[in-house]
Amino acid sequence: MSTEAKLDRRVVKTREAINKAFLELFAEKEFQHITINDISDRANVNRGTVYLHYADKYDLLDKNIESHLNRLLAFCVHGDAASADGPPALEGDLKPVFDYLAAHYSFFSAMFANQRTSVFRERMLAFVAGGVLRKLDGLGGAPRIDRELHAEFVASAFVGIVEWWIGRAMPHSPEAMARQLRDLFAKNGVELH
Repeated sequence: MSTEAKLDRRVVKTREAINKAFLELFAEKEFQHITINDISDRANVNRGTVYLHYADKYDLLDKNIESHLNRLLAFCVHGDAASADGPPALEGDLKPVFDYLAAHYSFFSAMFANQRTSVFRERMLAFVAGGVLRKLDGLGGAPRIDRELHAEFVASAFVGIVEWWIGRAMPHSPEAMARQLRDLFAKNGVELH
């Protein structure tokens, strides 16, 4: 096994430790009270190691949000939309989305907790709304409802349901949530293809 492969595993393990420590701290106290020292102590690495991977705690938060949103929303991509530059559009099978949410419950529950929701919620809304808007733009024709308003409605409904589900410790299975959300969208004239 090459030295490079071993190094890559060590880098991955270090990042995982830093991210896990950050997430635990984020769930325990307000973001502004978390320090790099707190993170490095919890991750059992020195401060310099944290700075090797992240510019500061804001970069760490931003990269965590971006990573999870990209992975989460990758499940919402249809066909060649995966290579598009913009955010993905919501598509038919939402079960993989809810499976991902369940598998990363600790991250999403920390992000939606208390007063710490605004940054994450706004980013998630923007990703989903952008994807829906892109899908609506692809439909062509003159819409009866303003496309931006339509995209914001769908995004708000989706993020609100996700926040409700995570906030209540996932009272329904991912399968049930995917089915129910799809039915709710269909009942309100929102088609997921």
